[in-house]
Amino acid sequence: MNTEVSAAKTDIVSLDATSIASIIKSGSITSVEATKIYIEQINKVNPSINALVEDRFNEAITEAEERDAFFKQSDKVGPLHGVPISVKESFHVENMKTTGGLEHRQDLIARTDAEVIAKLKKAGAVILGKTNTPALCFCQETDNKLYGRTNNPWDITRTAGGSSGGEGALLASGGAAVGIGSDIGGSIRIPSHFNGVVGFKPGMHQVSAEGHFPPIMIPLQERMLTMGPMGKSVRDMSLIYDIIANNRPSWRSLQDFKIEILPGNNNYPLEDDTKVILTNIEKFISQSYYTKRSVPPFFEESALLWQEIMSMYGSKLIEEEAFNNDRSNVFSAFFKEKLTQRTKVHPYLSWAIIGSKLFKPSKGRIREIEALIEEGDKKVEEYLTNRILIFPVYHSTALHHGKVFKELFSVRKTFLDYMPYVAYANVWGLPSLTIPVGADEKGLPIGIQLISCNGNENAIFQLGKLVEKKFRGYIRAAI
Repeated sequence: MNTEVSAAKTDIVSLDATSIASIIKSGSITSVEATKIYIEQINKVNPSINALVEDRFNEAITEAEERDAFFKQSDKVGPLHGVPISVKESFHVENMKTTGGLEHRQDLIARTDAEVIAKLKKAGAVILGKTNTPALCFCQETDNKLYGRTNNPWDITRTAGGSSGGEGALLASGGAAVGIGSDIGGSIRIPSHFNGVVGFKPGMHQVSAEGHFPPIMIPLQERMLTMGPMGKSVRDMSLIYDIIANNRPSWRSLQDFKIEILPGNNNYPLEDDTKVILTNIEKFISQSYYTKRSVPPFFEESALLWQEIMSMYGSKLIEEEAFNNDRSNVFSAFFKEKLTQRTKVHPYLSWAIIGSKLFKPSKGRIREIEALIEEGDKKVEEYLTNRILIFPVYHSTALHHGKVFKELFSVRKTFLDYMPYVAYANVWGLPSLTIPVGADEKGLPIGIQLISCNGNENAIFQLGKLVEKKFRGYIRAAI
């Protein structure tokens, strides 16, 4: 397959999806040319980062040819007409594998598209391939037995985060115009922060989870899981959200909102570089909008609630899927893997399952959690009706491989120190936009979150565009 194209056009790998759709419609470039450029970029960067784990390059070029032929006949095309995109491995894509990073699923082919994928295709997107995740999306680092580890393109000795780590790394390297991920515990936002891309986690029940693997059956977990875009600009997040959301958000002026920034000294770890950036953002926003430092209701409770909800019933369904219903002892499997590296389940997954068993809440505690969530939903929504919160994403920039796992899955419960920033939006089902706003002294990206309640998405995007324009925004990693 010949993918050589004009070198003068290769700068499109740094452009967002909105720009690429525009230049395709202008006739400056064809969908085939854009698709081939992105394939070339993937072939260049993927050996170093291991982000794309299954490609459909031949099919993508065929579809791009069809998009170009259709455009010659009609200018009534979708907003992503001919735009090359990537997809997290956890989504069903017709005639592609959905493995969850498990060896026993490596030959399972999806026969239909996930609902989100169907909507993106209808909008004209051309899917290049699927990106890596941790096994069963059950970790904030991306590594599994089937496909291996994904590396951060800013420093391949560091993690790309997870569970949408493959998406984050590929987009940061210019391997797709935009992508789609999922988030139940920072899984869009942590990779966006670590890799320097923009990511949007919609609020609960705003985007269909049909066709996402593994399926979530427990209601309190289901409300924490959502599907959302990752990419290079806030305007792309708004564009993709309009395509995939169940309902279009109403328009509200940013002038109607108070902007509240989490204090830098908040009893939780936070690197000084991020504290400085938050201060600079506060100074910038306060020139035009009401701002103050404050801690929102139920922030302190959120990390523990997140862990308890994720541990309900000892992650029985996850364990069954991980071990293919063979009734293996997860404890012996974990220690065997640590000693021999010869089991079929990655130790990140088996240890996470062990943690769920050790810390699963009792039936009585589950009833308490349900009551607390019902109470908190009302108070948090009332509080955020006219407010946008600004949070860090993680206490540090991307750490070396394995360290995030140790921080979040330690028996010493250090997750209580490191999870509050991302757990808040999951536990309370809130939309959250992550934007790259700077870098630390090592040159590693730093992102921040903008959070509000369902219905305020357009206000979040408005503020996001202002912050993005003033501060760093997306910069492609020169890998």
